[in-house]
Amino acid sequence: MAQPKKPRTSRQPNGASTIYLGKDGRWHGRVTVGVKDDGSPDRRHASRKTRAEITKVVRDLERLRDAGSVRKAGQNWTVETWLTHWVENIAAPSVGEYTIDGYRAAVYRHLIPGLGAHRLEKLEPEHIERLYKKMQEAGSAAGTAHQAHRTLNTSLNEAVRRRHITLNPTSIAKAPKLEEEEVEPYTIEEVQRLLLEARKHRNTARWVIALALGLRQGEVLGLTWEDVHFDAGVIRVRQSRLRPRYKHGCGDRCGRKSGYCPQKVNIRKETKGTKSKAGKRPIGVPEELLKLLRQHKEEQARERVLARDLWVEKGYVFTSPTGEPLNPNTDYHRWKDLLKASGVRDGRLHDARHTAATVLLILGVPDAVVDRIMGWEPGNSARMRRRYQHLTGRVLRDTAAKVSGLLWPVSGDGGEEATAGAPAPGGVLVYVARIGEYLVPFRDRGHADFLVERWRFERPGQMAEVEEWDGAGAPSAVRDRLPDRRVVHHAHAAFLPGGAREPANRPDPWSVDAWEFETDLYTDQVVRWGTARRLGGEIDVRASGTDEGAVTAAFAAACAQAVDRAKDPGKYGDSEER
Repeated sequence: MAQPKKPRTSRQPNGASTIYLGKDGRWHGRVTVGVKDDGSPDRRHASRKTRAEITKVVRDLERLRDAGSVRKAGQNWTVETWLTHWVENIAAPSVGEYTIDGYRAAVYRHLIPGLGAHRLEKLEPEHIERLYKKMQEAGSAAGTAHQAHRTLNTSLNEAVRRRHITLNPTSIAKAPKLEEEEVEPYTIEEVQRLLLEARKHRNTARWVIALALGLRQGEVLGLTWEDVHFDAGVIRVRQSRLRPRYKHGCGDRCGRKSGYCPQKVNIRKETKGTKSKAGKRPIGVPEELLKLLRQHKEEQARERVLARDLWVEKGYVFTSPTGEPLNPNTDYHRWKDLLKASGVRDGRLHDARHTAATVLLILGVPDAVVDRIMGWEPGNSARMRRRYQHLTGRVLRDTAAKVSGLLWPVSGDGGEEATAGAPAPGGVLVYVARIGEYLVPFRDRGHADFLVERWRFERPGQMAEVEEWDGAGAPSAVRDRLPDRRVVHHAHAAFLPGGAREPANRPDPWSVDAWEFETDLYTDQVVRWGTARRLGGEIDVRASGTDEGAVTAAFAAACAQAVDRAKDPGKYGDSEER
C-alpha cells in the first residue's frame, strides 16, 4: 500500500509573516498589514542584525496590524507637506471663511517655520512644546500659541484618522497656560450715555441694536430691510456680513499690502449664513427701537436722493452714503469713536453682546428665551450663558434681596401681605381703559384718558377707549371681569443741582395691583425709566414696569445717572437756561 506524502512545511501560507536570513548576512522580516490602493498586498519589510531583534520587530508590527494602528503606506509626509495639504485641500473646502483665515495664519506664520522640516511620524511632543516657548520668547501672546496648538491638533487628528500617523503628539504636548480675561459688561448708565451720544451720529440704530438686542457685528451689518418686519415688531436674523479679503489689482506692482492697493479687488463674497443653525432666529424689537429704524429708513431715502447715480441699491439696513454695505473694520473704528466721544471706558465691540446678555439676566428672562435671542445652540447654551452673562454687583444684590425676602418675609401692618388684597371701597365708578387686548382700571378718569391718548399715538389703528364700570358691591365685581392681574411697580426720586437727594414725602418704590384701581400711570412694559432736568435744575428720576427686580435695578441706575447729570449737566447736553 502506497504511503501518503508528508505535507511540505517549508512554505508559509499566503499572507503570513516570514523571517529569514538574507545573503547579506542580516535577518529580514516581512509582514502583510493590509491592501494597497491598487489592490495588491501591503507587505512591510524590516531587517536587523540578529534573529531576536527581527522577531521582536515582526511581532510588534503584527500587534499594530491587529489593532488597526499601522501607518498607511504611501507618501512620506513631512510636517510642512502635510500641513500645506491639510489646510488647502482638506480644511479650506469644509470650514468658514474666518476659520480658514485663522488656520492659514497659524500654519504659515508659526507651524511650518518652527516644525516643518520634521518627518510627520517622527514629530514628538517635546518639539511642539519648544516651539510654543520660542513663540512666547519672540513676543507672541499665549493666545497666539494656543491658536497654533489648536490648529496643529486639528490637523494631526485628521492625519491619525487617515492613518498617516498612529498617535497625535499634540494631545500629549502642554500648551502655555491661558487665563481667560473676565469681560466687564457696560452698566446701564454707560449704555445710556452711549445711546445719548449715538443720536449725534449716522446709523444711530446700529448701536441701539447691538446694546439692546446683542446681535453680533456681522449679523447687524448683514441685515436687510426684508428682515425688518415693522407690523409684527420683529427682526429676523438670517445672514452675516463678512470682512472683505482683497487681492492686488495692479499685478503686485504698487509695493503695498493687498488691502492698501489703489486697485484692490475684493475676492470674498459679502455675506454668508449665520454662525450656526440657531443663529437664524426672529427677535422681538422694542417699540422705541422700531421708531429709530423707521427714522433711519427715512434718512436712508434722503441719502439715496443725494447720491443719485452713485447709489448702489443692495437693500442693506446699514450702508455707506452710497448704499454699499458697511465694512466691519470701519464699523469697529466708529465704535471706538463712540466710546471716546461719550466718555465711556474702552472696550471691544463684542462687549456690547456681553452687555445685552447680562441685561437679560438682570431682567430674569427665562433661559430658553435668552438662547433664542442670542442665537445659541441648545447643546452649548449653558456654557455660552456662563461665558456671556456676568454676575454684576446688581445681580448679586438682587439675589441677596430675594433670599432676604424668602427667609424674612414682610408681614404685619403696612406689609405686602397685608395690603395686596385690601378691598376697594364699594359704590365707586371705575374707569377702564380698553387698549388692545388689555383692560386697565383707574379710579381717576384723567388717568384713563391719558393712557388711551398715549396708546392711540404710539399704536395708531389699534382700539383704545374708556369704559365706565359700576364697582358697587365688592371689588370682585370688577376683578372677575379683568384678565390683566399683573402688578405694576414704580419708583421716583429727585436730585438737586450738585447731586444731593431731594427729600421725598413717600417711599421711593411702591407697587399697585393693576386690578386694584391703580391711580398712577399704567405701563405694560417690563421696565421703562429715565431722567429729566426740571426748570430749576433739579433732576427728576422715574422708573416703572411689571418686573420688580428690573424696576429696582433700573431705578438704581437712573439715580446714579441723575447724580452725574446734576454734577455735570454739559455732558448730557443740558443748558443752564433750562
